[in-house]
Amino acid sequence: MSAAAGIEKHSVSMPVTTSEGVRARAGSRGFSAYVAGAVARQLERDALDDVLQSMEAKHGAVDEDEVAAIMARLAR
Repeated sequence: MSAAAGIEKHSVSMPVTTSEGVRARAGSRGFSAYVAGAVARQLERDALDDVLQSMEAKHGAVDEDEVAAIMARLAR
């Protein structure tokens, strides 16, 4: 790891169609940044899932009708 930059280099395998899609979006020079951003977003989603599971275990399942009513009020 480069201590100054805080960056580690990794080798990953992925389907060809996925890597082609990344190159189409980010270009060959932006490949690593694109993948790093995608992994960071996934880690955020995983952390949110953990929080939601913990809250559901503590407080019970979410009432979908109540959520719909709140969303309707927010849309006004």
